[in-house]
Amino acid sequence: MSDAATTVWFSLRRRLLALLLGGVTVAWLVTMIFSYIDAHHEVDELFDAQLAQAAQTLLALASHDTDHDMEDDIGNATHKYQRSLRFQLWRADGTLLMRSHNAPETPLTSADDFSETRDQHGHWRHFSRWNQDRSTQVQVSENHDIRDELIGHIAWRLLFPALFGLPLIGLWVWLATRHGFASLDGIARQIASREPQQLQPLHPSAAPEEIRTLLEALNGLFRRVENALESERRFTADAAHELRTPLAALQAQLQVAQRARDDEERDRSLSQLQSGLTRAVHLVDQMLHLARLDPESGLPDPQPVDLSMLAESVCADIGPQILAKNLNFDLDAAPGCQVIGQAEWLRVLIRNLVDNAVRYTPDGGEVRVSVSKSNGQVDFSVSDSGPGIPPEERKSVLRRFHRLNHGSQPGSGLGLAIVSRIAELHGTHLQLEESSMPKGLVAGVKFPSDE
Repeated sequence: MSDAATTVWFSLRRRLLALLLGGVTVAWLVTMIFSYIDAHHEVDELFDAQLAQAAQTLLALASHDTDHDMEDDIGNATHKYQRSLRFQLWRADGTLLMRSHNAPETPLTSADDFSETRDQHGHWRHFSRWNQDRSTQVQVSENHDIRDELIGHIAWRLLFPALFGLPLIGLWVWLATRHGFASLDGIARQIASREPQQLQPLHPSAAPEEIRTLLEALNGLFRRVENALESERRFTADAAHELRTPLAALQAQLQVAQRARDDEERDRSLSQLQSGLTRAVHLVDQMLHLARLDPESGLPDPQPVDLSMLAESVCADIGPQILAKNLNFDLDAAPGCQVIGQAEWLRVLIRNLVDNAVRYTPDGGEVRVSVSKSNGQVDFSVSDSGPGIPPEERKSVLRRFHRLNHGSQPGSGLGLAIVSRIAELHGTHLQLEESSMPKGLVAGVKFPSDE
């Protein structure tokens, strides 16, 4: 099935029109059928009552005047209904007292009360009754054609309004649905005419109540898209600003190295150039990590991860930095601390927290890394004896490119933002508290245990 055909088939307007017209038609037909059945029953009741009344009348006449010949009077009847009626009067000994002109000389029926027979003249409904002393019997017959004709007239009268009414109802339903969907069509045109950057909310007050929920959901989507675009614009602007400084420094160091008068000056410039390149690479790497982390997209392929072993591996990689600063470093990692997560991102989280602690802790200071399990949670924390973070700044440091004034220590302002984002993806959050060490900081994350 083509897309156009699918669109027509799943058109809400056409489906609603078909359901309404189909429902009205079915309801009308059911009503006609039941009305016909009821009318047929009532007609049979009426004619049967007339037969019984005619029989009673004939019995009464026969009891008062059995010598009068009524055959000639009835034989002159010309009305179509009268011609479809016939009767007989019989004595108990089988003698025929009188009959209508169209009645045979043989009994109309051998049964008492109501009965039916067929002959060359058609289908007949009979009624037979005796008088009180059972000396006289009356038999009255009526041709079924009269009843069928009347029922046919009733059926036509029921069908006739439908032939004209259904098209009128169909036209009215079509006009009503067209009018009802006019506002929806207007909203669709309004959305279709928008440029990609036009994310202003729609106005649900001007729409029918049934689609206000949809419009509110669309407005929520517009807000999220606008926030995401604004976040990306800020990220791009901040990234360009942050890259401009190290690139300018690299350019300056390169110019100094090119103009160096001796090897010593050139080596010093090249060393600074290498240091600047390292910082620039680190900044780009951090920005790439942050760009890949989307809390709304969820974790890609979560697996059980041993956080203790991961912390040991990361601390081993940072070992040269620890030794270079002569830090009192302690790693307390309890065995079997498994969590459900993405190993690569958890490694980035641990590395950023440990790297921050090592970087900002002064030479000869203390850094403690702890991995423990309690109350169905795996606690990971990094404590240091560094300058710490004031309580009023702890929310701000989780924003991208936000840096504290901690002397000459280099940084991108992205490390804690990346840690916070990774924690969100794992269903938890980063906690920053004061350390028991002087001026220190404790950065910790509590993960749900895999057990």
